[in-house]
Amino acid sequence: MKSVEILAINIGKPQFVPYKNKEIATGIHKQPIDGALFLSWENFKGDRQADLVHHGGREKAVCVYPFEHYAYWEQELGQTLAYGAFGENLTIRGCVEAEVCIGDIFELGESIVEVSQPRQPCFKLSVKYDRPDMPLKVQETGYTGFYFRVLREGFVAKSDGLKRIFAHPKAITVAYANRIMHEEKEHFAGIRQLLEVDKLSVSWRATLLKRLEGQVTDTRERLTGGTSATTDASSDGSANGVS
Repeated sequence: MKSVEILAINIGKPQFVPYKNKEIATGIHKQPIDGALFLSWENFKGDRQADLVHHGGREKAVCVYPFEHYAYWEQELGQTLAYGAFGENLTIRGCVEAEVCIGDIFELGESIVEVSQPRQPCFKLSVKYDRPDMPLKVQETGYTGFYFRVLREGFVAKSDGLKRIFAHPKAITVAYANRIMHEEKEHFAGIRQLLEVDKLSVSWRATLLKRLEGQVTDTRERLTGGTSATTDASSDGSANGVS
């Protein structure tokens, strides 16, 4: 299997920014770093998040975003984007959502990582780009990126690249998972297919099970920053992540 190029490793700590006549904390403003960084079970050393409810935990230790989408967003936003533009920890080239599957395992420097779920866009993207529709557009395009859980800790440098060492036999792509979660919400056969993937994150599994039981689930809280009475697909109450 081909190696995937790491263009940047990006980290950052929460900062306060203005939003709707108030200040909110966000860790979405990440910057590329030089040299090797230690990747622990929950994050890269020096990386922190503000929203410890909707982001991270061991199942979302590393946020990955394909550089292939940057050209689209630069045209959409009318600006040049630097690495880390979507709050991702890894900006990669050579592997997009349709080419990677839930449960695929990669060698990342000294560490070993596994795809757990698609990245779930949230309203912090609206804050960063002053575009209220930004999270929805990310969701609709399917240009979401994805998350890794860490199977083995270790030091990582961008020169290491990313090498897939195991392809999950169910072969459910991140792109397909996005479609079932966000577009084809009553595609019950597709939901069952996703649930058959033992490596799917706990939070996505919980949301999909609720749908099979006939419970309405909604992701508007993440998209708008408001309050929703329903369950968000990535609210697992754990720490760390993107923003």
